[in-house]
Amino acid sequence: MAFHHVRFPLDIALGARGGPKRKTDIVTLASGAEQRNQRWANSRRTYNAGYGIKSRADMAVVLEFFEERRGRLHGFLWRDGLDYSSSFSEQISADDQKIGEGDGIKTQFQLVKTYGADFDPYQRKITKPVAETVLIKVGQNQLNNNEFTVDETSGIITLNQAPQAGEIIRAGFEFDVPVRFDIDHLDIELASFDGANIANIPLIEVLI
Repeated sequence: MAFHHVRFPLDIALGARGGPKRKTDIVTLASGAEQRNQRWANSRRTYNAGYGIKSRADMAVVLEFFEERRGRLHGFLWRDGLDYSSSFSEQISADDQKIGEGDGIKTQFQLVKTYGADFDPYQRKITKPVAETVLIKVGQNQLNNNEFTVDETSGIITLNQAPQAGEIIRAGFEFDVPVRFDIDHLDIELASFDGANIANIPLIEVLI
C-alpha cells in the first residue's frame, strides 16, 4: 500500500459527481424528540468518476490509471472542481485562512481550511497542497517564496524564522484531495465505436 503523488486526469475529474459525507446516528424517542450523535469528527469526501467519462479515449485513460493504482491498493490525488482552494472565489489571497499564531518559537504550521464562522465552524486539515500556489502572510507581511517551505505530502508549512508571539499566520493555496478507488473491478460497457459508458467508478477520501 502506498500513496502515488499523481493527479487523476483533470478533464475527467471535472465532469464527476460527489462531495463531503458525514455519519450521524439519530435516535427518535417515544416523545418524538430526537437525539443526534456525530460518529465522525471529520467529513469524508466521496466521488463518482464515471460521470466524467465521455468517450472511448476517456475510458482508456481511466483504465490505465486504475491498473497502475492496482484498484483500491494505492491512493492518488483528486481535484474537486468546486472545493480546491483556500477561497471559494476565483482568486486566492494570503489572507484567506488563519493557520496559526506565533509564540516566538514555533516555525511549523498545518494548512487548514475553515468552513463557516458564526455557529460551529469546521476546520479541515489540508494535507495535499499544490506547493507553487501557496501564499503565506505573517502579521501584516506577505512572505517571499524563499522564506518558507511547503511539504506537499502533509500540508505542513515551515517558516525560516519563528513568528513573534501574537503574530497571526495566514495562508492562501490550492489543494487536492487524497483518495483511492473504492472498487477493484471496472465494469465497462462499450456503447459505440467512439463512446464508452462506465456507470460507477466510486472514489473515497483517504484521511491522513
